[in-house]
Amino acid sequence: MDDADISDVANWCTVDSTDSNLNQDEDASNFTELEDKEEVCFTETSSQTIPTPFLSIENFIDDHEGMLFYTGLATHTDFLFVLHSLGPAAYHLRYLYNQVQNLSVENQLFLTLIKLRQNQTNYELSRSFGISKTTVDNIWITWVNFMARQFREINFWPDRDTVNLFSPCDFFQKFPSTRVIIDGTEIPVKKPKPPVAQQSTFSTYKNRNTVKVLVGTTPGGLISYVSPAYGGSTSDRQIVERSPLTNICEPGDSIMSDKGFNVQDLFAPKDVKVNIPTFFKKKNRMSNKTVLRDRKISSKRVHIERLIGLAKTYKILKGPLNSTETKLASEISYVCFIMCNFRKCIVPKHA
Repeated sequence: MDDADISDVANWCTVDSTDSNLNQDEDASNFTELEDKEEVCFTETSSQTIPTPFLSIENFIDDHEGMLFYTGLATHTDFLFVLHSLGPAAYHLRYLYNQVQNLSVENQLFLTLIKLRQNQTNYELSRSFGISKTTVDNIWITWVNFMARQFREINFWPDRDTVNLFSPCDFFQKFPSTRVIIDGTEIPVKKPKPPVAQQSTFSTYKNRNTVKVLVGTTPGGLISYVSPAYGGSTSDRQIVERSPLTNICEPGDSIMSDKGFNVQDLFAPKDVKVNIPTFFKKKNRMSNKTVLRDRKISSKRVHIERLIGLAKTYKILKGPLNSTETKLASEISYVCFIMCNFRKCIVPKHA
């Protein structure tokens, strides 16, 4: 499994519906390619009276603390906002291998968010929602693919005026041309069996098998870019080279990043500056001016680390992902990071 294999993980799958007691770690062996991922996957669902499950969204309408715990959303109103942002297609899905008739659309989204937020096993979710383990698979894999596709249709890359308008005051005074702050994060995965896959996913930095994602945020705290998932052996520079950042940034913009992103030569032809802390190289001392500049960069670059930490409150990103989840790593990571955009006041105006 090379980098391209891991980044292309939105393939639809099918499962043997006669076996409802599959071990979660062996789910991948029961899935095969179903159809082209570009095909629109909507169909009508029949309306009927559905019994309320033990764990139901209806029980959290006024339970804000419980809603935050299970979904990462502050209120039931935010939950409905997420559902409505997915459009009417959410009520007309064609599922992984079988139509779901015994769980409402609202509770299907609720189940998916619980899976992402709390990383509960399929058995726990099946008991909580009164459905089988295969139905849990059917729902959450369908929904995470659907949510990723719908969210990708939204342009989260704001124009320069909008970035400046919502930029914190002190940030704008010190780095007024900053368009995006970028950083990489790694998600643990279970050690794959093929030696090639082991090599491509092994991260020397984490000393384990991982997938790596590049994340970009505006100074105001909006997640504006999330890359596909690559093998942990992929360098930060390689991910930037494959990203559209060099094309979507405008002349005069600047990017803020950590030392690992030594990519000035990639952005220089576009007249885009890269602000990174200074490398020591062969010097054993830095000037006072350089030290103060690096401190300013570090104090502002911390915003991206805060947002990555917020995204990893979705415990599925703390892994390790099993083989099925690894194939869905791009979709899972994208949905978790975009869900952070539904939180309020991530970066305060005075930061």
